[in-house]
Amino acid sequence: MVRPYAIKGHKRKKREENYDREEVEQPLEEKTEATAAQDAKAEEVALELPGIPIVPSNSNNKTGVTFILERACLEVAKVGKTYQLLSSEDHANFLRKNNKNPADYRPDILHQALLAILDSPLNKAGRVRAVYVKTEKGVLFEVKPHVRIPRTYKRFSGIMLQLLQKLSITAVGKREKLLRVIKNPVTQYLPVNSRKIGFSYSSEKSIPMRDYVAAVSDDVDLVFVVGAMAHGKINNDYTDDFIATFLAIR
Repeated sequence: MVRPYAIKGHKRKKREENYDREEVEQPLEEKTEATAAQDAKAEEVALELPGIPIVPSNSNNKTGVTFILERACLEVAKVGKTYQLLSSEDHANFLRKNNKNPADYRPDILHQALLAILDSPLNKAGRVRAVYVKTEKGVLFEVKPHVRIPRTYKRFSGIMLQLLQKLSITAVGKREKLLRVIKNPVTQYLPVNSRKIGFSYSSEKSIPMRDYVAAVSDDVDLVFVVGAMAHGKINNDYTDDFIATFLAIR
């Protein structure tokens, strides 16, 4: 024979469990609403800004160095249903079908050049004043020295694609434009008292970079013009001198 209080005890236990569950569920709903508001705010920032971090820079020095990367191969084309930055590694067949030489499409060279400049002790010391890039198509854009360029080529390719389409890339949480397309010619942005040095393997002047820089006056800003293409030479009319040397950014 079943005792009646056993049934009452079972019901009482069930009521207690329901009561406890309601107490736990209520703050979870409140927390979810607060989290949703934070996530919405984070999404607004993410949609507004591409997510390139910046690092502190020191620009108190009187003289500095400016880099100009000439003839960078950055070309956007519609491949399939999407627009992509063309490269010899990813779009060789597409380029051949359009009668273009895949060897000319090397945006990875620009990627490595920017990493070398921005990661250099020279830049960390605050001596790099500006970095300018001019593409084969004549598009000129500025890269702020305190930008952290993406380490992987895939992310870099996405940033370059966005830059060429929207003409600027903005910093996280700020309105500062870290990369922006600017008007030609590049000479209007260079320091007045500067010496513009181009690098060429075909130059007859072969001199160690340390000796060349040491001979320049301390009150003169240096502008290094470097080719960012796979082959060929730099053709410009603003370079003061061409030298053949190995450039180590230190």
